[in-house]
Amino acid sequence: MSCKIARLDANANNFQAQLQQLLAWDSVCDPAVDSAVAHILAEVKQHGDKAVVGFSNQFDRLAANSIDELVVPAAELQRALAAIPAAQRSALEQAAARVRSYHEHQRQDSWQYTEADGTVLGQQITPLDRVGLYVPGGKASYPSSVLMNAIPAKVAGVPELIMVSPTPGGEVNQLVLAAAAIAGVDKVLRIGGAQAVAALAYGTKSIAKVDKIVGPGNIYVATAKRAVFGQVAIDMIAGPSEILIYCDGQTDPDWIAMDLFSQAEHDEQAQSILISEDAAFLDQVQASIDKLLPTLERRAIARQSLEGRGALIQVADQAQALELINYIAPEHLELSVADPDALLSSIRHAGAIFMGRYTAEAVGDYCAGPNHVLPTSGTARFSSPLGVYDFQKRSSLIKCSAEGASALGKIASPLARGESLEAHARSAEYRILD
Repeated sequence: MSCKIARLDANANNFQAQLQQLLAWDSVCDPAVDSAVAHILAEVKQHGDKAVVGFSNQFDRLAANSIDELVVPAAELQRALAAIPAAQRSALEQAAARVRSYHEHQRQDSWQYTEADGTVLGQQITPLDRVGLYVPGGKASYPSSVLMNAIPAKVAGVPELIMVSPTPGGEVNQLVLAAAAIAGVDKVLRIGGAQAVAALAYGTKSIAKVDKIVGPGNIYVATAKRAVFGQVAIDMIAGPSEILIYCDGQTDPDWIAMDLFSQAEHDEQAQSILISEDAAFLDQVQASIDKLLPTLERRAIARQSLEGRGALIQVADQAQALELINYIAPEHLELSVADPDALLSSIRHAGAIFMGRYTAEAVGDYCAGPNHVLPTSGTARFSSPLGVYDFQKRSSLIKCSAEGASALGKIASPLARGESLEAHARSAEYRILD
């Protein structure tokens, strides 16, 4: 059965309207979910550990009596690491090493300089004290999310990293625990949902309040993160996964089809778009989609994603392709062309750019090195991938010499008086040398 993925022409009169409809996605905005999450947050804020345990028992079908029963001992993390197949452990360790190596390049150092009159200006870089990492649990297995969120925090110097991951029905994911051991997570709790977010944001008797919460989750987790923003920092409110591929028509169409599937299989709301000048190539990719889709284990999800939010778009030329790329501002961009470097300076908005025919987006999800936590839903126009800088703070440094204080006071005084802030002015004026 043919996959009914949309076929669009960028030069059609109604293309802009079609594109807007294709890209439209409602963020976290379910009133019923908002109400449920607000109740959970309020209960945890008021009742702490008791509420966390109660909601965990209710939603995850557990029978815990205290938070202590929901803590995963460090020895259990090490046992999980020892128990997983050797090939998986080797892959996790190699991926972790690559992610760590890449993020080491992002680490920022404090700096300062001294002006001619002796005034010292600078910036001090310090890590956050404590970070919470949310990792989906149960049958879901996202060890890559553990690595991508925990390792940059550790490279940044965060001294305490608390991971929360639900275990519905008591089902513990060994790969996730193994990844936590490799990444150096300090504490792991078998809690999830809005109650886990609340515990991290507000703190309880047994769970220390964190400075920032990172990591993916379902609509309840995303809604809770949005609600506690301000009490703590968060990484982002992520939308569905996206891929945009620009191809010159010379890449194997089976490769392109599978690259589109790599996002479509995430969930029904994921978005996979291919743009090309070559109409015949778009036909070939459609044929590859129809041929390969039935071979996927998650073919039903991929089909719904492709038919609901996917598209094959024909453009007139490279310039139009680049304009479209920057308009969409995709999470993942594949430049499947002969000379991707030549296009790089024209790409202004993309979360991650995969350059050349041999660079599949999938390697970025797991082991290339750059972070796979990326801006979605067009937010690459103003947002960046998660990185070491997200776990560091910057403090400005100002140290005036007597001469510098006098010079700056003469500038600050008239500005302060112009704002009718007399104390500001006089404070600066006291330090002006006669």
